[in-house]
Amino acid sequence: MIDDTPECSRAVHYAGRRAKNSNGGLVLLYVIPDGDFQQWLGVEEIMRAEARDEAEAIMAKSAQTVRETIGIEPEIVIREGAAASQIHTLIEEDRDIAILVLAAGSAKEGPGPLVSMIAGRTAAFPIPVTVLPDNLGDEEIDALC
Repeated sequence: MIDDTPECSRAVHYAGRRAKNSNGGLVLLYVIPDGDFQQWLGVEEIMRAEARDEAEAIMAKSAQTVRETIGIEPEIVIREGAAASQIHTLIEEDRDIAILVLAAGSAKEGPGPLVSMIAGRTAAFPIPVTVLPDNLGDEEIDALC
């Protein structure tokens, strides 16, 4: 899943390398949080459109990085709702997804919002969940793949 955390690029790099080395594909998911649009109808539509534009820009940047550094074309998926629920739904819908890759952050508050949310629910996912430690750089990730 793509988000605005610093560790996200490490997860994308690992997942992309793993996909390329296994002749697989890479699905990049961006989830627009539910509930950000609880305004009047006109304002809600504008906020939703702005969130969608931001998601598309972030995804375009991530996809371009994957193309340039890894040489594969990722599939881009943008959804709206609760992150864990949308991840689970996508995995259920796309049976070709074989692994969920996340990267832990180094903040003193914990490993990051997505890793914290998913960590207690790994049994709820029908595929392996890989969490990269915060101290791995691209070279170390390349060596793992």
